Amino acid sequence: MWYIYFLELSNRDVYVGSTDSSRRRFASHRNGQVSSTWKYQPAAPRSYVAVETEAGARRLERYFKSGSGKAFAKKRFLSLPT
Repeated sequence: MWYIYFLELSNRDVYVGSTDSSRRRFASHRNGQVSSTWKYQPAAPRSYVAVETEAGARRLERYFKSGSGKAFAKKRFLSLPT
């Protein structure tokens, strides 16, 4: 199982990533080992989507990083204030 996850960063941005081990990946974000998020700690997990294959997870991650994908995620399963 693969996961597309959403982290809310300290600057209120949302980081989208994918992994096959959410615990390991969240720990690497928390420990400052991810260059994209280390400056914006604390990063809080907001939501995730489970996907069966890595290829499907990568495609969905790319979609959620697009403009329409961000809008969809925010509207459907991210309850972030605007």
